Amino acid sequence: MKVKKYIAPTMQEAMGKIRNDLGSEAFILQSRQVRTGGFFGFFIKQSVEVIALLDVEEGAESARKAEKAQSSSLVEKSMIKEDIPSWQSYFNDQGVSHLLIEEIIADMQGTAKNGDTKRWLEQWLLGRASTPSSPGSLYDTQFLTVVGPTGVGKTTTLAKLAAKAKLEDGKSVAFITLDTYRIGAVEQLKTYAEILKMPLKVVYNTEDYEKAKQELSSYDLVLTDTAGRNFLNPESMDELGGLLQDQMDHTKYLVLSLTSKYEDLKHVIQHFSRTGVNRLILTKKDETASLGALINILLIENTIPLYITNGQNVPDDISTVTPKAIVSMFLQQKRDA
Repeated sequence: MKVKKYIAPTMQEAMGKIRNDLGSEAFILQSRQVRTGGFFGFFIKQSVEVIALLDVEEGAESARKAEKAQSSSLVEKSMIKEDIPSWQSYFNDQGVSHLLIEEIIADMQGTAKNGDTKRWLEQWLLGRASTPSSPGSLYDTQFLTVVGPTGVGKTTTLAKLAAKAKLEDGKSVAFITLDTYRIGAVEQLKTYAEILKMPLKVVYNTEDYEKAKQELSSYDLVLTDTAGRNFLNPESMDELGGLLQDQMDHTKYLVLSLTSKYEDLKHVIQHFSRTGVNRLILTKKDETASLGALINILLIENTIPLYITNGQNVPDDISTVTPKAIVSMFLQQKRDA
């Protein structure tokens, strides 16, 4: 046990001296006003006298606790540092944007807790993702059109949506196709229409298109297929924009393949956004081991896909997704690797 007396001009200054000398574990036994200094009764000052006590054993225990906490913190930081190279390598292998990786690693070093790095990453990624006020529905409008580059699986995706609407939700569904350029495109959709027992209208120009829409207006959902477009061809994109700009009663889905490079996907999204597309479907998840592009689209492009396809089976291999599902999918892949 240690007892000391302190004299200072104010109580605040006295407490400062006690904390510096004995630490925050000290107790105040007594305090009183005293008169100090002066010369023959002149220049006397009012001061504060404080008697403080420190239980040495308790102080030692506090010191031990502080040392243990500091040691634990150093261990945590060390283990977090051991996690970082593994996650950084995973992000690189998955094709996550280098700028995004730098930001994640910097924040991980500063705030991640030991043993829960994956949970921290999940919260970080979700915190960066935009949250739509409404996730959207297949039935937001009566007419739905799919657009996108060649070879991304637009027609098969359209068939999956049609089968889901009819077989799972009991909706009446019809098809229109504008894809008369590609050899076999009409036959492919015609096969789906026959299997699903849905009408199909093949149109070649805007007038035919408007006529087909009118003839199918009694159906709950009318799905329109379009020819693949080269986003680097201005004439092709202008033609598509002219077709879609007046279709205010349509929901327009951009279909992209996850097998594509992120840099290409970024440019495709930018070019097709000028045509009025307002939803996104990502295909061919089953054909790639890299989901970095999906994370880049979610966090950098601030675009949330409504559906992801995972195979060729109609209608099974398509599902709705949320930012949480995308992040879980991405992090789970590291565990499965």
